[in-house]
Amino acid sequence: MNDKTTAREVWITGIGLASSLGEGLDEHWDALQARRINVDETTFAPYPVHPIVKLNYDAQIPKKGDLRQMESWQRIGTYAAGLALEGAGLKGNTDILSRMDMIVAAGGGERDLAVDATVLNDQAQGNAAPGALNERLMGGLRPTLFLAQLSNLLAGNISIVHGVTGSSRTFMGEEAAGTDAFRIALARIVSGQSDIALVGAAHNGERKDLLMLYEFGDFALKGKATPVWARNGEATGFALGSGGVFLVIESKEHAQARGAKPFARLSQVVADHARRTVPGNVTAVLDALWAKLGVPTDTPIITGATGAAYPTDEERAFLKKHANAPVRGHATSFGHLMEAQLPLGLALAALSIAKGKLFAANDSTGVEIESAASPSQIVVIGIGHWRGEGMALVERVPA
Repeated sequence: MNDKTTAREVWITGIGLASSLGEGLDEHWDALQARRINVDETTFAPYPVHPIVKLNYDAQIPKKGDLRQMESWQRIGTYAAGLALEGAGLKGNTDILSRMDMIVAAGGGERDLAVDATVLNDQAQGNAAPGALNERLMGGLRPTLFLAQLSNLLAGNISIVHGVTGSSRTFMGEEAAGTDAFRIALARIVSGQSDIALVGAAHNGERKDLLMLYEFGDFALKGKATPVWARNGEATGFALGSGGVFLVIESKEHAQARGAKPFARLSQVVADHARRTVPGNVTAVLDALWAKLGVPTDTPIITGATGAAYPTDEERAFLKKHANAPVRGHATSFGHLMEAQLPLGLALAALSIAKGKLFAANDSTGVEIESAASPSQIVVIGIGHWRGEGMALVERVPA
């Protein structure tokens, strides 16, 4: 990356957001200000889930054939990507879209639960003859479903539907993948390797297989969906959420040349990987990442704290050193979006800076405090429920 004397400034010029709170920036801002939460505590009981609102997918994915071959997470992501491009004034601009880079953070795709259950039942009941598994997979899975299970098909669908045909990268690795997607995209633009990029992630939390997976690791919240900072004792863990978050980021020069206005500036993204073997390891890594950002201790914070016991306790210890900083934990309102968790924080930080204030606190424990100040900087924190720590600095662009 270039040094600070030659590094290019990077602006956030488009934000696409679809979640359990709505779609688009106005709906989300109004919901956050009203402290609204959309959570389903019955469908997947005892696990609360924040379900995606009903979306008119035709608005961003007009071809039925394209929509049909996508599973839910790809539809959500492709829809959010379209909102980001629309917000940045780039829909249909083939000149820019043809050279726009794309970096997506994605999970492992979705499963056909009926086929999986049949295979497992046959195995458990001793009805599986030699070769039965291969036969079942060959006959029970349609080709388009297999495509829905490929992580890089979200980027592929965005390319097909929206015409984003520059370089494409897909990162896997749960929450850390979302951090690295923006870390790499920022580095490429700052260094001059790229001018403009579409970056983001999508997550479908309304999946029994995911809930089973996270329950096995003792990460899934059970019972009532409490504010993220109120989860302690036996009631810890995350409530999965569904949503898509994509941002358009570009160099200042590129944005100015096409007359685009910024929400905010993305100044830094830093990441690390704590050895989570000794209490205090994660807190120490967070302290070191904050030092790299070089901002005052009272800088506002938007965090994707999950509610999982160990990392959230470590983050609480870190936040005690920033007692004067207004904090917002967005998992209370959105649930946990895995790969999209840090991208969501970046979107909310850029929106808050554009609005000139933080959205309302939504916490009963005192961790989050109200603030009437207009933030010039916001630190976004992302801590993996199992691995990975990251921070990003979002700043106001001087008028």
